[in-house]
Amino acid sequence: MGEVVQAGMWGLVAGSALLLGAVFGYGVRVPQWVMASVMAFGAGVLLSAVSFELVQEAYDQAGLVPAALGTVGGAVAYTAGNVWLARRGARHRKRSGHRRSQPSESQQAGSGLALALGALLDGVPESAVIGVSLVDGGAVSVVTVAAVFISNVPEGLSSSAGMRKAGRGKKYVFGIWGAIAAASTVSAVLGYAVVGGLPTGVVAAVTAVAAGAILAMIADTMIPEAFEDAHLAIGLITVSGFLVSFALSHA
Repeated sequence: MGEVVQAGMWGLVAGSALLLGAVFGYGVRVPQWVMASVMAFGAGVLLSAVSFELVQEAYDQAGLVPAALGTVGGAVAYTAGNVWLARRGARHRKRSGHRRSQPSESQQAGSGLALALGALLDGVPESAVIGVSLVDGGAVSVVTVAAVFISNVPEGLSSSAGMRKAGRGKKYVFGIWGAIAAASTVSAVLGYAVVGGLPTGVVAAVTAVAAGAILAMIADTMIPEAFEDAHLAIGLITVSGFLVSFALSHA
């Protein structure tokens, strides 16, 4: 029971960063280049965590083929969900509205629900791996928690700014991110409780699937938003985030 509570606590910590980012994105006029830079940094952090914490762990547990198949499967599942949601108004859910705007409900009926489901789609794999990380050794991966937390701040910041510009009110914006923070808690608990009793090969496959979904999310939503305003600086900023996460994983 103690480890289940621990999984939920760390999932909540990581998910709360979305709400923190939303508060700043909705209530503070953050310069576009700052949002883009933070998004690029968060993408770099996640890329490193996926490489050295998730895919590497799946490889060590089960070998190359299961790790590769799981990663591809996660990317396919995420992309399929993303395509479905994009057709319903959630394509630019992480956009701040500066160059590409999120649709209002009057422009596309049902887009509000699609945005909420999109936020859930982005957040669940990240939180699930926090719970899964407890399975091996009984201690959470601090690097994974830190990577998800750091990357969640710009996600909440940019997306909530876009929601505000699309005319969505405070109750809607903070309701979504509060619900996603709660869902992150549940996802981390399920990641531990459901996967905990499964064979090592299955744990490795689940880890790889989450890694593939996160990689697809970075490429589909985070890097495009960062490039909008960071442009030539995006490479340097992303590498900086990558190295910070790499250093944490080898500390």
